[in-house]
Amino acid sequence: MKLDYTEIGKRIARRRKELGLKQAQVCEMADIGDKYLSCIERATSIPSLEVVMRLAIALETTPDEFLTGTARYDDEEWKSIAEMLRGMDEKQLSLAKSFLSWLSQQKI
Repeated sequence: MKLDYTEIGKRIARRRKELGLKQAQVCEMADIGDKYLSCIERATSIPSLEVVMRLAIALETTPDEFLTGTARYDDEEWKSIAEMLRGMDEKQLSLAKSFLSWLSQQKI
């Protein structure tokens, strides 16, 4: 599956606008550089999985809304996991990312 970064950027921008947020506000909430979100939304920069997760948390959605165009706003399990991720530092997020990558490859 090839990711369409132009479409991902549009989905992020659409969600940000739905919430009535400015780019600067989202950058602060997601702890990313001032101009980085603009580059992501215009598909001139490719976000890492960690940045996609941070943006999903900041924009109160799930990463799949950005990556595939689907969302789970009312999923309580997702919300509890998102809250755990929100409080993690960079090392913890990196470890969570590694675990999620490994887990997604498992046939359970």
